[in-house]
Amino acid sequence: MTSSADTIGKYSHSARWTVSWWFVAIALVCLWFADTEISTLNPLLELGRMFKGLLNPSFNSLDELGFALLQTIAFAMLGVAFGAVIGFGLALVFHRRIVRVVCALLRSVHEIFWALIFLQIFGLHPITGLLALGVPYAATFAKIYSEILDEGDPRALNALSPGVDSVSAFFYARLPDLWQHFKTYTSYRLECGLRASAVLGFVGLPTLGYSLSTAFMEGLYSQLWAILIVFYALIITMRFWLRSALIPIYLIVAPFVISNDSVISFDNIHRFFTQDIIPSPVQRGESFGELFSWFSTLLSEQALPGIIGTVLLGQVALVATGAIALLAFPLTSKQFFGPVGRGVGNVILVVLRSTPEYMLAFILLLVWGPSMLPAIVALALHNGAIIAHLMGQYSNQLQRGQDSHSGLNRYGYAVLPRIYGQFLAFLFYRWEVIFRETAILGVLGIATLGFYVDSAIQDIRFDRAVFLILITAILNVLVDSISSRIRSSLRLSSVVKMR
Repeated sequence: MTSSADTIGKYSHSARWTVSWWFVAIALVCLWFADTEISTLNPLLELGRMFKGLLNPSFNSLDELGFALLQTIAFAMLGVAFGAVIGFGLALVFHRRIVRVVCALLRSVHEIFWALIFLQIFGLHPITGLLALGVPYAATFAKIYSEILDEGDPRALNALSPGVDSVSAFFYARLPDLWQHFKTYTSYRLECGLRASAVLGFVGLPTLGYSLSTAFMEGLYSQLWAILIVFYALIITMRFWLRSALIPIYLIVAPFVISNDSVISFDNIHRFFTQDIIPSPVQRGESFGELFSWFSTLLSEQALPGIIGTVLLGQVALVATGAIALLAFPLTSKQFFGPVGRGVGNVILVVLRSTPEYMLAFILLLVWGPSMLPAIVALALHNGAIIAHLMGQYSNQLQRGQDSHSGLNRYGYAVLPRIYGQFLAFLFYRWEVIFRETAILGVLGIATLGFYVDSAIQDIRFDRAVFLILITAILNVLVDSISSRIRSSLRLSSVVKMR
């Protein structure tokens, strides 16, 4: 007789495969309508020049490279610290609906969008980079920290006498048990912060991204690879230089390291909030009908095409990410490789997941030309490597058992069925992040919402830009909500908090 638990397990397994095939079918339809044309005349020639630069990296400009590296670390340290402190405070009141809604909107806007907004307010002042990192990270920390608090063991708290005040109870009975979870997630978020800090250089801040984009534009591929090698080394060696005892020293030194050659203009701040972001019909004192016409035109001519482009690219990238993860996770799994093989596989995945998708897309656009293909590949490689790394760790916890399967048979019959639910959990957790990254890649000229945001900013139409950024945030919140419902219906849970 079949138990109810077995029935539920079989139903969940079948439902997971059904949902997976539906997503594959949707991605194939989206791929049919997506622009994936290679438009460069000789992409192999450009690839050859880049490969030649890889074989001969140039470290001649060590002073400039060291300066950009220090700027990247300093912005990341201060931005993540700001986000962690504010996020911790918000986590304590995250049960309030207004806090959850505001945090959902804030974290749904990519760091580059925040940077483009704050550039109009503060210029190239360091506060632009700090807030561009700190604002979305505070919202993300608030969500994850609150989940850690909710899932923590309450026994120590329940053992306290009734007269203990809530502040003392929290710091003595709850925080010690949860501290390691806070520390682990904050370290992961700092790695994300280093990638985001580097990318902020593409909007003009003096981080590694600025040096990278300059090297690309000038065709200095030897210098470009030197920058990337230094960045990879920075990420790979984090466990050595990121020590708890050293963090206070880093935070004290960071403000003195950050370069600042600009002055905040309070006139710009006043104009931005009182004029720039106010819809132009309102500024001109026009009727409600004119305002409605402004909204409808913007929605039909820019927001809707941007949403369609974002959905097409995002869905294809999501399935491609899953495919990369399924193919790559054995590289770091004890189920398939020994120490040497896993070491090589781990280096490959570290390089892929450490390279921001924005940088990857930027490189591939120069090689293949402006279409969705570079963005799909960049998103799939970056996010697929992240999920493959997590799946490899998860598969290492499985008991090998006495089965005689090897190679593809072991992969298909002994390992994949046991970790497939966890794979879907990781993938659906990453779905909203992929959509957020998809939107921002429009800044590179790909027809997503970011393309129209960047165009509005270039035309100094900040009212349109803010409206389109709000549309982007709402779309990402919607995707996150759908993802949560699917994870709940398929009984999926993630061991690792990924945001």
